[in-house]
Amino acid sequence: MTVAMQLVLEPVSSEAYRVLTGQGAHVGNLKRSQGVWKFKAIGYDARGAVMPGWGPLTDRHNTVLAFPDIALVNALLVPI
Repeated sequence: MTVAMQLVLEPVSSEAYRVLTGQGAHVGNLKRSQGVWKFKAIGYDARGAVMPGWGPLTDRHNTVLAFPDIALVNALLVPI
């Protein structure tokens, strides 16, 4: 049996949040652009360089959310 990943939001500004795993790994950002909230996946290469659109949630990249709510984030972004 596997345990589902749980995500948390860390506010950066009124227009952006960092999306982190429960263990603190940065897996993306939630950004508001032109009134629309979108999830932007983030990955890191072996040297620690940021790889936009990559990472464990790459298949959720550009998911639109109504607003930055943690229950909504987990419902839409956490793999089943």
